[in-house]
Amino acid sequence: MSPGPAGREPATPESPRPDSAGTAPPDSATAGSAPADQGTVPSDASGEQLALAGLPEAAPPSQPRSSPRKPLGSEGRAAHDPVAKVLLEAYVPHLDRVFDYRVTAALDEQAVVGSKVSVVFAGRKMSGWVVDRVAHTDVTEDRLLPIRRVLTPLPVARPEIVELAQAVAERCAGTVADVLRVAIAPRVARVDKEFAAPEAAETCETDVADSDDDAAAPAGVSAGSASDGAASGHLARATDSTTEGPPGREPSRDEAALDGTAADDATEANPTAAPAPENASSTPGEPVTTGWQHYAGGPEFVGSVARGEPARAVVEVLPSAEDHDWAVLTASAMATAYAAGRGAVGVVADHKALERLERALCELVGEDAVVRLHADDGPTPRYRGFLELALGRKRLAVGTRSAAYAPVQDLALVCCHDDGDVNFVEQRAPYQHTRDVLLLRAQLQGVAALFTGYAVTPEALRLVATGWAARVAPDRADLRRLSPRIEATSDSYNTARDPLAARARLPHEAFRVAREALKSGPVLVQVARKGYAPVLACQRCRTPARCQACDGPLALSSAHAVPVCTWCGRHAHDWRCVECGFTRVRLSSVGASRTAEELGRSFPQVPVISSSDRTVRATVGTEPALVVSTPGAEPVASGGYAAALLLDGNQMLARPWLRAEEQTLRRWFNAAALVRAGAHGGTVVVTADQDRAVGALVRWDPAGHAERELRERHELGLPPAVRTAALTGPRDAVEATLRDLRLPEQVRVVGPAPVEQAVGNGADVPDAEPRPATLDVPSGASSTRVERASERPYRALLFFGFGIAPRVTSALRAEKARASALREHAPVTVRCDVADLL
Repeated sequence: MSPGPAGREPATPESPRPDSAGTAPPDSATAGSAPADQGTVPSDASGEQLALAGLPEAAPPSQPRSSPRKPLGSEGRAAHDPVAKVLLEAYVPHLDRVFDYRVTAALDEQAVVGSKVSVVFAGRKMSGWVVDRVAHTDVTEDRLLPIRRVLTPLPVARPEIVELAQAVAERCAGTVADVLRVAIAPRVARVDKEFAAPEAAETCETDVADSDDDAAAPAGVSAGSASDGAASGHLARATDSTTEGPPGREPSRDEAALDGTAADDATEANPTAAPAPENASSTPGEPVTTGWQHYAGGPEFVGSVARGEPARAVVEVLPSAEDHDWAVLTASAMATAYAAGRGAVGVVADHKALERLERALCELVGEDAVVRLHADDGPTPRYRGFLELALGRKRLAVGTRSAAYAPVQDLALVCCHDDGDVNFVEQRAPYQHTRDVLLLRAQLQGVAALFTGYAVTPEALRLVATGWAARVAPDRADLRRLSPRIEATSDSYNTARDPLAARARLPHEAFRVAREALKSGPVLVQVARKGYAPVLACQRCRTPARCQACDGPLALSSAHAVPVCTWCGRHAHDWRCVECGFTRVRLSSVGASRTAEELGRSFPQVPVISSSDRTVRATVGTEPALVVSTPGAEPVASGGYAAALLLDGNQMLARPWLRAEEQTLRRWFNAAALVRAGAHGGTVVVTADQDRAVGALVRWDPAGHAERELRERHELGLPPAVRTAALTGPRDAVEATLRDLRLPEQVRVVGPAPVEQAVGNGADVPDAEPRPATLDVPSGASSTRVERASERPYRALLFFGFGIAPRVTSALRAEKARASALREHAPVTVRCDVADLL
């Protein structure tokens, strides 16, 4: 990007800091002094303090020496590359570029590429990242402002991560600062000091060793052993005592990893070196092939990873395998890269999957080699692990969405499990998908990529169809041997035996299978909705029960509770049907809590375990039990479930969503994979009557179903055969944006059409959380006028091919920047590849 002008020089220097708090006023009384009317010592009229005889007089208090503050930047220019290109942490589109600033001699060693700095822009103090250091600039010397100070001298924004953020922003028509907000962990000043002090101490020792002085540097300076005073040097003084980022809990996990109390000899010699593999293969580059021998092309893929080749694979994981699961496969591939002396990144959708992958990887390489990046762990462990990766001390990273940007040095492999999970869609601008981020990173850095799952998404199959990735699947004989037995209550055999099976929520066949399976182990029951009764209706006319205040749907939390609105939270004590005036409701939909209550009555001697909403269980034992769970919250049973009942299939398939069938089948595959093999009595009962989805489950053919979906969407021009973009905002703003956009003729525009106001629809809300203060938006305020407008939001959809996608996204970014700078109309939210909106 071309250098731009730095802001205008401030007219006056910074105001001096206020005096330190805590000093008592001159006329305040000293604590513990006796009142004047009770003292035995006579009071002096002059007010002079009395002194005991024989003691030396106290020295008069020294007056603080007032020295004028030096003007900002008076230290002179840096000797080498005195111009820093700074990317501002601004979330407005027209500031999405780099600005030139002068690096002073005092900040020369701290303002390294990747450091976070504080600058003055348009008279305001803003933060940003140094993305480059150059020797010359087109900006005149009198307009080139100096960097105020360095917030962290550590390279938190590594060049490859900035390049990845730029590619993601270009693909998603967003800003680079929005992507870096997700990519870089929130800063913790105390952790900065722990890592900056060893760097300063190491630099000091090197200077002493290279000098002509015979005095040796003090030995035994280990990572984090320097104090916060003189040993930390100028690097430690550049940090604050505050924490940047949202507050959170700080568990004890990894708290003592870098507390400065101990370090091994290798770390003392080179604090930035990654530890050698402990439990990995002793031969460098030897692949770890645990479980891969069951897959055609599996050992070849792992061998390519060991050799550092950019191999890409889409793996269909075997269900109910005794020696491995998806976590073992992914951990084996990551351990292979680690044994070859390189790094790897593994990304999963939720904390349950993260625990499984972390445990499997630690068993292969040891706990000290793995960094876990998860927001729920708190800011301190997360930032500490982030810096360990950025400085090259560790090379293996596992985590959720943001782990896709983990700054792993010498990267060799990126992994993703279950890429069809909706949790991979970022809920903040620019709403990128983790799969797309990993694809871009693998392409930019030339590394291997691995996508695993029990189901196959059309997007993953498109990678295979285009030749970008290879399909790695098990042999059909192994698949038939290890998969559980699938029964459909809608087939002709069960329909002839039980004509009412299609109308019953729990048919007789499902009841019989559960009763037999409880003799040998736990039984999994998957339901579609959480809660007790998420949908209510009038008992007489079947009209949906709505809130009288906001027209939201009513729900029940228990059998004797008062109906409550799921939107505004008001209790409907005096509810009355708007159609017939009746006052009683019926349960239109049954949730997990109600299902557990009904099963407890049917099986009174069997414990019922609930895993949904806020009570998600990670594992269950081998004892007989009924485990009622919502999709995605199924706990893992030791030794596998004896049976699984997949209820509410028709309800999930009937959702008005393009991916309803695809997502329902993915949830079925994930639940059925937790059941024992058919040879060990494992049985899965599905109660839906949709032929195509149920048939794919019975045959255990995820790739065949994905291929059919992809072929149909090619014919209809729907994603993932084409790319999409959604423009949401006030009607006049959306129409103005479409009018000013210079789109190719091949782009198909649908809309704008009004958007239903529904709570929880992230597409209608520009940001999931308040943004920090910027030049245009004050702190805590919304960055859009849609919420303040009285009219309903409107949305327009753009459909375009992959060949012209760069031109379309570039036009969208340019129009966003132009409209943001001129403020012609209200902002319009742009989302690309809207998989969760169609």
